[in-house]
Amino acid sequence: MQLAFDSDVEEFRAEFVAFLDEHLPTADQTLERPRSVSHLPQWARDWQRLLFDNGWLLPAQPPEFGGRNASVLQQYVHLEELCKRRIYHSFNPQGVNIIAASLISFGSEEQKHQWAVPVLRGEKTASLGMSEPSAGSDLASLRTRAVLDGDRFVVNGQKVWTSGAHDADFLLTFVRTDPDAPKHKGISALLIPTDLPGVVRRPFADLCGEDNTDFNEVFFTDVEVPVENLVGPLNGGWGVINGSLGHERTMMWLGFADRIDNMIGDFRPSTPLERDQYATIAMDYQALRLMGSISLAKAARGEVDVASVSVLKLFGSEAEMNASSNILTAAGPEGLIHPSTTGPYAHMNLDHYFASWFERFARSFSGTIAGGTSEIQRNIIAQQVLGLPRPR
Repeated sequence: MQLAFDSDVEEFRAEFVAFLDEHLPTADQTLERPRSVSHLPQWARDWQRLLFDNGWLLPAQPPEFGGRNASVLQQYVHLEELCKRRIYHSFNPQGVNIIAASLISFGSEEQKHQWAVPVLRGEKTASLGMSEPSAGSDLASLRTRAVLDGDRFVVNGQKVWTSGAHDADFLLTFVRTDPDAPKHKGISALLIPTDLPGVVRRPFADLCGEDNTDFNEVFFTDVEVPVENLVGPLNGGWGVINGSLGHERTMMWLGFADRIDNMIGDFRPSTPLERDQYATIAMDYQALRLMGSISLAKAARGEVDVASVSVLKLFGSEAEMNASSNILTAAGPEGLIHPSTTGPYAHMNLDHYFASWFERFARSFSGTIAGGTSEIQRNIIAQQVLGLPRPR
């Protein structure tokens, strides 16, 4: 099956392709690798600002927010063309795709221009303060406390797994403002600059080592946050959370499909087992594209299908993880280094975040966690697709 688009979508694509042909950064310009998802080398800032100024950063948004009021299908071809060229529209994806987009949806006019626009223009970067040591998948159990004291909130608590916090200028942080309310109803969202007294960020290594790590613990000790930094209504943070996760999951499947397709192009099967694995990866890719196309068609018609998003997220993330595992095994010792100079894996089509096939494999696990864990997706599918009872 081949997707076919109306003339307005193809005209939109042609205009974007012409822009990319003229302005896409060269390989020499992009040699400096981002050290985290909230670190922007100067070339990445310049690239993001160029996209913003020309309405190609977030096409769904109006021009003042780096877009052109694009339709769902136009947004799709925008991402598709970026994927073909192995480049992101922003190297601060949480800041642009989740935090700025959430501020545009839930923030005041002042917040949109004071906080969202600088992120969109590449002048500031932002990270998401959600997970805590005892509140990961069950985010509503978060304990970081914010007490309203006159014209400020006083924040105490801890976040963990906070990607890029050590490089971020501020955090969109979810805190408990009413400890006596049901756990979903006592949460608020605050914008917390990372240079405020009492904010401590501690990066820690992941599977890939100390360099280019994303993870942080973040501690808040009597941090005073102005009341105007409250996003949305007091104790109305759960709606902001759902909106933020919705921004994160939108068309996430296309990223999985793109990375799997990229791996198919680099796989060099040489044994019957490897050829069987290659065929499985290729079939997974086609299945993901077909299911994604159905979901895309529904979205274009204005239909909301939460279950299909969960199916795509679950299947895509685990297919990527399995593919990278099989290819790392096939690559053998060559998969541990980059760039490889000999053998069938000498020319690896890795993007800016991956230093080797091992790193690609190690980081593929994050796809089964970010945006809602595989276990959470299975629960959604069980209840909303299969009609199974909610677990007790």
